[in-house]
Amino acid sequence: MNLRFIRLYYSAAHRLEYLAPVLDFGLRLFLANVFFKSGLSKIQNWDSTLYLFSDVYRVPLLNPDFAAYLATGAELGLPVLLAAGLFGRFAAAGLFILNLVAVISYYPELSEAGINQHLYWGMLLAVLLLISRGAWSIDYWLERRSRTLPHE
Repeated sequence: MNLRFIRLYYSAAHRLEYLAPVLDFGLRLFLANVFFKSGLSKIQNWDSTLYLFSDVYRVPLLNPDFAAYLATGAELGLPVLLAAGLFGRFAAAGLFILNLVAVISYYPELSEAGINQHLYWGMLLAVLLLISRGAWSIDYWLERRSRTLPHE
């Protein structure tokens, strides 16, 4: 009886793994939305963005204008890659670094809720970077396709 229950339990538990691509896709869309909207807000008032990067944020090692262009470009480009699952781990790594630099640069002014939000995004990006299955992604299709092509 106990062995039968254990087998039934593990059989059912492994069936949940079929939902992993749905979760992966949902995480990619959620995070892409967060960062893309941030990029859109930066380009809607570019003068304000330049002011924030020069006088409020303390981005280490970068010229403030360059940092503004770099962050905005990353927030508009990387989410598109992430949502599509094209170079998804690269996009997740880039957004993870961007998120980390944002926390470091704006730390004294961030509330506890803001820090927690960035921590939450960072953990979700780490999941996509390290253990993403990505079966609903362009990367998955390209990788499978590359295996069937003749070697050069």
